[in-house]
Amino acid sequence: MGLRRWGPALAAGERAGCVVSARGAERPGAEAEGPWSCSGVLLSRRAGLVLCHGGIVAPFLRSGVAALQPGAGPPFLGADSCRDDLRLQVQWGPGRGPGAPAGQWGELCTPPCSAQPAPRGPDRARLLLLVSCPAFRASFACLFGGEAAEQWRFAGGGPEPPAPPQEPEAEAGAWAEEGPLLAALGWFALLSVEGRAEAAGGPRLAVAAAASLPKGAPLLACGSPFGAFCPDIFLNSVSRGVLSNAAGPLLLTDARCLPGTEGAGVFSADGELVALVAAPLCWRAREWVGLSLLCAADALLRAAAHAMGRLDRPADARLLAALLPPEDGEAVIPLPEHGAAWVAAVLVECGSVWGSGVALTPRLVLTCRHVAPREAKRVLVRPATLKSSPVWGKVVFATQDTSPYDVAVVKLEENLSGIPFPVLASHFHEGEDVQVVGFGAFGQACGPSVTSGILSAVVEVNDAPVMLQTTCAVHGGSSGGPLFTGSGELLGIVTSNARDNSTGATYPHLNFSIPITVLEPALDQYRRTGDLHRLRELDRPGEQVRVVWRLQRVLAEPPRSKL
Repeated sequence: MGLRRWGPALAAGERAGCVVSARGAERPGAEAEGPWSCSGVLLSRRAGLVLCHGGIVAPFLRSGVAALQPGAGPPFLGADSCRDDLRLQVQWGPGRGPGAPAGQWGELCTPPCSAQPAPRGPDRARLLLLVSCPAFRASFACLFGGEAAEQWRFAGGGPEPPAPPQEPEAEAGAWAEEGPLLAALGWFALLSVEGRAEAAGGPRLAVAAAASLPKGAPLLACGSPFGAFCPDIFLNSVSRGVLSNAAGPLLLTDARCLPGTEGAGVFSADGELVALVAAPLCWRAREWVGLSLLCAADALLRAAAHAMGRLDRPADARLLAALLPPEDGEAVIPLPEHGAAWVAAVLVECGSVWGSGVALTPRLVLTCRHVAPREAKRVLVRPATLKSSPVWGKVVFATQDTSPYDVAVVKLEENLSGIPFPVLASHFHEGEDVQVVGFGAFGQACGPSVTSGILSAVVEVNDAPVMLQTTCAVHGGSSGGPLFTGSGELLGIVTSNARDNSTGATYPHLNFSIPITVLEPALDQYRRTGDLHRLRELDRPGEQVRVVWRLQRVLAEPPRSKL
């Protein structure tokens, strides 16, 4: 997708993006608290309404962060829930869209470190409302709660995950130690900027119905890394990605969001506000997942409008409601632009082991050996669409443990129906846009996740591709999942991501796939004749192929003996 296609999203993000900071007023004998800061969305320039993450005001709650825990009370709190010494400021840019007025040059640093117009403000603001989206919190509890809750960590800073608590009774304390942004996960603050409301003019902020976006839809996050730190550099930085998954109003994206972008707006390519960032970083079992949590903007605004009505502020309630897209209770999530390529992904369960796979024909599924390791083993295959029934199958072929190609082939006992089977790619182009589809992290809970990136390397031996490398976010459970081009052609299957053996760290944005051209001749013979001979040849590749998959250098010529 070219830069021109992103023009509406870039303009919308620039107009709506802002930074919000909170601190306590200085009191006799005590230092001022804070500051805390995050990103925000300017909902209305005319009314001066801003929506941001609730974590920055959580330290000022009269009853503490316990008031934000599920079941502690209603899903909203009025301005009187915070102490009187709370001081809020909002800062936004002059805008660089069509017709934007010329601003003053950067004056926040000495000497100025930017030739761009300086952000305006900061302006004082007052808290109107703290609100959460009940459906978001319910989806969060479903995906990240229960027995697996201790495996998940969310944070707003640093490349390393927070250390797990040493004792079970320390869990609540560890949660609090991760900061107010985490304690307020799912809560957002509605603010009113004082004295700087602007006359109506320019494009109006448009809000998308999140349920209408398909998985894989392009998204642009516009936030300010590190919050209020040097906004003339970081204000309204953008990151592109896709809608990776959704569970009600809880959305996941692979757009790179950093600490300080909590509360940032996430826009569709058409410039509609889709969501706000709820948590930019998360880990599962101390593995960086590479996805950010979002709260759908339409669900959040609907909750905020309802709360303002309950607080007897009908004018603000009407203004928020006017931003909402029309409700359609029977809306059907559309398919991706290039057909339903991701629908060919399936969940493969082999005993207690599970992973991903791709359906090539109504009765043939391709996956990894370490997902389905033994021939003649029965496995259960679950299609990507939740309405489809699972189908039993048998592993008809699995490469040996000594083979560098980690492949297994499953023959199903019944046909898969309603699945558009992928077209197999015949060429690979470094730098092209690609997507990985897999059941990593969440299993079948909300279907497969889609992550985007580029084909960063095509490794060849004797002029034939033997390994593909991508920048898509890949994590545990994605093994065997399909790698697609932007037009939906199947490039290969994912087998592994990079791991640092000295530290145990994994790198989700560096992963490896087996090219489909390595497998297609053997699969074609098996489909036509039932003969496994060519598949067996995958156990006997040349030494240079083995060297590649051991991540070693391919020698230009065999070493000569010194004897």
